Amino acid sequence: MNDDVRNIVLGVVAAGISAAFGWLGRTHLWKRALRRKQEFFGLPGGSECLLVVNREAGLDGAVHRYDVFALLELSSLIKDCGAHAQIIQGELAQQGFGERTEFCVGGPYSNRRTAAHLASLLPGVKVDVDTEPGPHRGSFQIGAERYTMDRGVAEYVILARITVGQDARPVFLFCGQRAINNQAATRYLARNQAQLTRKHGNRSFCLLLKVVNSQAYGPDVVELVADVTRAAQEPVPAVRTSHRATG
Repeated sequence: MNDDVRNIVLGVVAAGISAAFGWLGRTHLWKRALRRKQEFFGLPGGSECLLVVNREAGLDGAVHRYDVFALLELSSLIKDCGAHAQIIQGELAQQGFGERTEFCVGGPYSNRRTAAHLASLLPGVKVDVDTEPGPHRGSFQIGAERYTMDRGVAEYVILARITVGQDARPVFLFCGQRAINNQAATRYLARNQAQLTRKHGNRSFCLLLKVVNSQAYGPDVVELVADVTRAAQEPVPAVRTSHRATG
């Protein structure tokens, strides 16, 4: 074997070794990211979870189309983790929490399960479910602050990850003032899962988000207003300040 052939062979071998190490490195990083994602959502491979859906106002058994879009966003996350979902309506969900990860979509007016979770797990959050027109209809009260929507221009949605007990699976809440806000929160979660994992780990959190100009941008433009975890976990005091969402 002359020097030219030997150099070619060595080059091919070196390229193969380099490619193998690169593949192993990418595989390791992918597996680590997947493991963190599964831990954050409480969805180890092959596990089961619940998708709890609400009903469209005034229509028995119907689900608002934006909530269907939210379920599709969540289904993609669940599939990425190698888990499986059971879909159930809030009125029919009569079981505890912690055994399986739960994704609960919709506000307390249309989802009885959300109402129960807010009362039990986030007592510092109150939602105005009055059906009569008024300045505070659909508003959120979190701690001493009230957040009122400007319909189609700026609206609020609560995104929460709640765990009770060290080994309990989490409950995720997507509680918006309108159905399009629920989809905005699921999309925000999907896009920011890695950052949320780095910041919160596997701890509980409750975030208040603002959906900006949904009449023009749909569920795509979302701003983080505040981390309201502490206020959401304490009983509501008297209202101190009222906020109207503005673009």
